[in-house]
Amino acid sequence: MTAARSDAASAAPSSGPAAMGDLPFEKALEELEGIVQRLEQGNVPLDESVAIYERGESLKRHCEQLLQRAEARIQRITLGSDGSAAGTAPLDVA
Repeated sequence: MTAARSDAASAAPSSGPAAMGDLPFEKALEELEGIVQRLEQGNVPLDESVAIYERGESLKRHCEQLLQRAEARIQRITLGSDGSAAGTAPLDVA
C-alpha cells in the first residue's frame, strides 16, 4: 500500500452512514478539512479523489445537519411564542 493510499484510508474510513450519526461535529469537520487539503494538493490519483470527495460530501451533510439541530435548539431556548425567553425545554428534532 502506498503512502497516498494509506492516507486515503485514514481520511476516508470505511464507516457507513450509521456510524456517521455518532461522529461529533468537531471530528467530522477535522476529517473534512483533511480531505479538502488533500484534494487541493492535487497529487491524489483519480479513483482516490472520487472516493474521498464522496466521503467529504457525506461529512458536509452530516455537519450541516448537526448545525441545523444546534440552531433549532438555540432558537427554542431563546424565543417563546410571545418573543420572550422560553427557558431550556428540549427540542424534538427528527
